[in-house]
Amino acid sequence: MLRGLRPFSHSYPKSLNTLGDHLRKKRLDLGLLQREVAVQIGVDQDTIWNWESNATHPALPLIPKVIEFLGYALYVRAACQTEKLSRFRKTRGMSIKEMAGHLGVDPSTVAGWEAERHRPGRRYRRKIRGFFSNGDYRENNT
Repeated sequence: MLRGLRPFSHSYPKSLNTLGDHLRKKRLDLGLLQREVAVQIGVDQDTIWNWESNATHPALPLIPKVIEFLGYALYVRAACQTEKLSRFRKTRGMSIKEMAGHLGVDPSTVAGWEAERHRPGRRYRRKIRGFFSNGDYRENNT
């Protein structure tokens, strides 16, 4: 009797370069069908196919569900606080308007911070740090 690992499916990604690669790998590792992943995330099967084939990307409100399915976010460590703010917002599926509401500023202010047109003042840097420490925000160190 031969013993050993069964070879990976031809559809198993050879490298993890895109969100679609990560989704397909996780799905195949778990032995799930696209329709089963679709139910978990709250989309239809065609959407999962489109994401895995890199034809489309998840809409912002779906990012938290995708991260929950994967078990991690695909972002690399942010270089600066404004980049970290943008990633924090996106991983939670928050719009700029929602983030601005949490921080007590105008949405154009948050957009300006994220675009690095200007930097938050001391008072707002403290608020932002408090916002990060209030949740379970962690970046993937890839």
